[in-house]
Amino acid sequence: MTVGETAAASTLADLIRARVRDIPDYPQPGVVFKDITPLLADGAALTAVVDALAADHGALDKVAGIEARGFILAASVACQLGSGFVPVRKQGRLPGPTFSQSYQLEYGSATIEVHQDAFSPGERVLIVDDVLATGGTAEATAELVRRAGAEVAGICVILELEFLGGRARLPGGNVRSLLVV
Repeated sequence: MTVGETAAASTLADLIRARVRDIPDYPQPGVVFKDITPLLADGAALTAVVDALAADHGALDKVAGIEARGFILAASVACQLGSGFVPVRKQGRLPGPTFSQSYQLEYGSATIEVHQDAFSPGERVLIVDDVLATGGTAEATAELVRRAGAEVAGICVILELEFLGGRARLPGGNVRSLLVV
């Protein structure tokens, strides 16, 4: 990294740090929820985050956003890149035939789905979400992309909770976090 790139990354990290708030004991006791709504409400901060998430991936066919906060970010990234957007939804929320993948959360388990025709074989797909915690959701999404025959070009998040070890579940996953805490 050049001095300018390091300064820009530091400034972006500071911007994110200042606009993501901790909500203790949500959605259950012992969990500290990372609330990105103050960041989303700040137009300049949101623009800086979307720009950073969209940077340096090469040609992409689709951007997959993980429900629900990932939708906001991924749709914006897809528009900026001129790529298609694919929603990765909680089980039972998509109307057509789907692929499903179950996974473990920090505080339970869940299943996500994607339409079977969302990706074409050989397409390059960027996965975008707000937070990388245990890595279960990102790992499950990557599996859905691969099951459809597409290639995971990378995984981008605003915030990575390093102490939960989620990156270890994504070997070779080309993971980029704008801020690691």
